[in-house]
Amino acid sequence: MKTRLNLTIEENLLQRMKMYAARQHVSLSELVESYFERLTQPVKRKSIVDIVERMDTPVLPPETDLVSEYYKDIEREHGL
Repeated sequence: MKTRLNLTIEENLLQRMKMYAARQHVSLSELVESYFERLTQPVKRKSIVDIVERMDTPVLPPETDLVSEYYKDIEREHGL
């Protein structure tokens, strides 16, 4: 069941949010509801191990000297 909610916010912010909602093709109510939904969801923190395990395997030969490659990349970026 949906219910009505009155909010008091700065007029400038309201205008910007109306423009944002129009660009996203959603209503302000939908934006607020989805934001509140995200705020109230339990936070599932990812560990660095989880992130690394999901990464693609690098396409580098095992004998690649990563330190040397790093400095070569910096030189290329700076045109050296």
